[in-house]
Amino acid sequence: MGWKICQQGGIKKLLSSATLVEPFHLLTTTLLNLLLPLAFILLGRLATARYLFTVATYPKPQPSSPLISLFLHTIPILLHPLVSLISVAALIHGLTGRINLRRESTEPILRPRLYAAWILLCALQVCVGFGVEGSIAAGIDGNGFGHERGLISRVVFFLGLYETMLYWSRTVVKPVVDDTVFGFSKEERWVERVAMAASFGSLWWWRLRAEVEPLVVMVEVKKELSMDVGVGDLIGCWLYYLTVTIGMVRIVKGIMWLGVLFLCRRVRVEPNPGDSRGNEDKV
Repeated sequence: MGWKICQQGGIKKLLSSATLVEPFHLLTTTLLNLLLPLAFILLGRLATARYLFTVATYPKPQPSSPLISLFLHTIPILLHPLVSLISVAALIHGLTGRINLRRESTEPILRPRLYAAWILLCALQVCVGFGVEGSIAAGIDGNGFGHERGLISRVVFFLGLYETMLYWSRTVVKPVVDDTVFGFSKEERWVERVAMAASFGSLWWWRLRAEVEPLVVMVEVKKELSMDVGVGDLIGCWLYYLTVTIGMVRIVKGIMWLGVLFLCRRVRVEPNPGDSRGNEDKV
């Protein structure tokens, strides 16, 4: 009996040690951060599905499949408002906030804000999970339509989506994970930023750069074919250009920040003419 108690105590100490908590915190935060780009992949697949299921040569989904029905009808009702809310909030933050390369200090986690973050995180996780399963069951893939955006448009969208993911991470994911693992808000580390950037870059290269294109491409294709453009198509196109706008705001603010930094360094380097004349008079 005593050996079992000692063994359980040793396991608890081992699980609570920093060697296991820190990697678990990093892995959980990184995976949950990817929910937002995965939501954009799902939105692209929804746009593809709406187009394909209107073409007579593509087989219609079986109504008896609950996953396909959930993917086509229920998920968009929840996913569009969630992604729109996060994107609009990220744009407002980009327009009104300042560029911080690192969080300055730890802040206490407010309970109402934490509860709201839990609701957003759980809702988006459920939507993405069931939506991806439904798209796989329907056989939907956003690749292979032969329409690609320009390189500049892709780069700006990449920056905008990454900026939106940063906002999602700092306002929703990190407060939830910090409170669950540590019980308090912890300062953001560079290793977390590197892990988030690496995971997002890998997802972009693997799936995101191709499967997000239908958000805007399908609207153009439907207009060329004189097909009806639905509300879901317009929302997806609006989210694409909203993300592009966030990327443009980030680029402009980055250029302004570099310009101010260059001017400040130049002012520090250049000597003051009044001080030199004052020194000569003293001599």
